[in-house]
Amino acid sequence: MKTQVTDALTAVQEINDSDTVLVGGFGMAGMPVELIDALIEHGAGDLTIVSNNAGNGDTGLAALIAAGRVRKMVCSFPRQADSWHFDSMYRAGKIELELVPQGNLAERMRAAGAGIGAFYCPTGVGTPIAEGRETRVIDGREYVLEYPIHGDVALIRAHVADRLGNLVYRKTARNFGPVMATAAKLTIAQVSRIVEIGELDPEHIVTPSIYVNRLVEVAP
Repeated sequence: MKTQVTDALTAVQEINDSDTVLVGGFGMAGMPVELIDALIEHGAGDLTIVSNNAGNGDTGLAALIAAGRVRKMVCSFPRQADSWHFDSMYRAGKIELELVPQGNLAERMRAAGAGIGAFYCPTGVGTPIAEGRETRVIDGREYVLEYPIHGDVALIRAHVADRLGNLVYRKTARNFGPVMATAAKLTIAQVSRIVEIGELDPEHIVTPSIYVNRLVEVAP
């Protein structure tokens, strides 16, 4: 499998209506804004978006929500001071919400990438999150059964890539990118710079090229 270097709009052409799209970022840190802008231009809708939060301000994921392209939001932090687009859509009944604790969110995507069918986790026990779900007592402690989150597409942002698609991240912008890359059928990575093969220190590579299908270079 060869990683393709392309432009943002071409890279997102395979995203279809009703797809599940994993979107990297912790707030705006590590959010692939240019890829999201290209997705808005592309026009796919009725999407299920999996991300840490539900958008900030008027850009990136917030702009995708404002454009009416998102049917369901799966996230840990749907409300912030600047999440007004999600707030208004949710109050109007125009978007669904699945609230997932942050650690569970990361682990459910990691499980998808690792081929794990399900796992038990104590987070959420005794709260509305666990209502109607299978639980089990293990060593005297109650756990909730969690299932993997698989993505049709992952849109992530890394710092530098080589032409094979190996990725290096920058500080906290790394966040959910590595697990999302493994959990999706198609991974598209936005990077600040693409270097020649052999220029990256192998010890610094976090996401191997086998998980990356498209590279888009966006100048910082």
